[in-house]
Order: sequence, then C-alpha cells, then structure tokens
Amino acid sequence: MKRLMLVRHAKSSWSDPYAADHDRTLARRGERDAPRMGRRLRARNVRPSLILSSTAVRAIETARILAHELGLSRTFPETDRELYHADAYTLLDIVRRQDETCSDLMLVGHNPGMTRVVNVLLPEYPLDNLSTAGIVAIDLDIETWQDAEPSAATLAFHDYPKNRAAVPGEG
Repeated sequence: MKRLMLVRHAKSSWSDPYAADHDRTLARRGERDAPRMGRRLRARNVRPSLILSSTAVRAIETARILAHELGLSRTFPETDRELYHADAYTLLDIVRRQDETCSDLMLVGHNPGMTRVVNVLLPEYPLDNLSTAGIVAIDLDIETWQDAEPSAATLAFHDYPKNRAAVPGEG
C-alpha cells in the first residue's frame, strides 16, 4: 500500500505586479492557511517519506511550512522543476518514477494539474477545483509506484482551509 498526497500551494501574493510567476511568495492568507493544514495533517498522523515540491517560491514555502508543522527534518522538501505547472500526466509520470522505499509521497504543486490528476486517479470523485492549500490523499493498493493507476486508487481524505468539519474545535 502506498499513499499519495496532492497539495496545491497556499494562496500566493499578487502585491508585486512585476514579480515573475515563478517568484511569487505566499500571501498573508497563505501564510495563515499552510500551518493550519500542516496541523490538520499532524492530527491525522501523516508522515510523508518524501515531500516533493515545485520550484516555484510559493510551493516551496508551502512545503516547508507543512514539513515544519509535521516535525520533519530540514531536508524537506526536495524540489523538482517538472512540478511547476505540470499537467496530470506529467504528475503521474513523476509519481511512477519514485523509489519504492518511499511509502507516503507528498507532491506540492499547482492547478490545473493537481485537480486533473485527482480526477484521473479518482474518476468517481469528481473535483472541480483543488483549492489553495487543499490536500487530497489517495491510497494506492500497489507495491510499486509504477503501478499507480485509477483501478488501485481510493480516496483517503480531502481537506482544505475552509473545511470547518475537518478538525473538531478548529475555527
């Protein structure tokens, strides 16, 4: 059994109209939502073997915040330029190339690719839009990442910052 967690970066800032897309940082809302989602992951006892992030600043910031909230080493996250605005099939290719010693993989990237890969792997769970800082965890009944296919996938959970039912007592 493998678990794939797909995370869309937290809300990015548009305060600098001259900043290149790749260099945009997190907005104040993103800086608030990313730790909240990290705490929710910690409450679920999530412990990724690998966090792989897009090289975009907002994605790396999101991944670092999640890793910090999960109490993971400073070596997290690793980055992969291919994740920057990757389509669903590029994302699946990245997943299928992972080392078998990794049992829980977290990808931090961008829409529309993140939403579309959820729809490819979980066609019975149509998702219109994975929100910023949203997370979809997919359990895969496989031994090797190369076998990641819809027939092996089931939804473990879907969470997002405005999901008030996610953690009792959180507002």
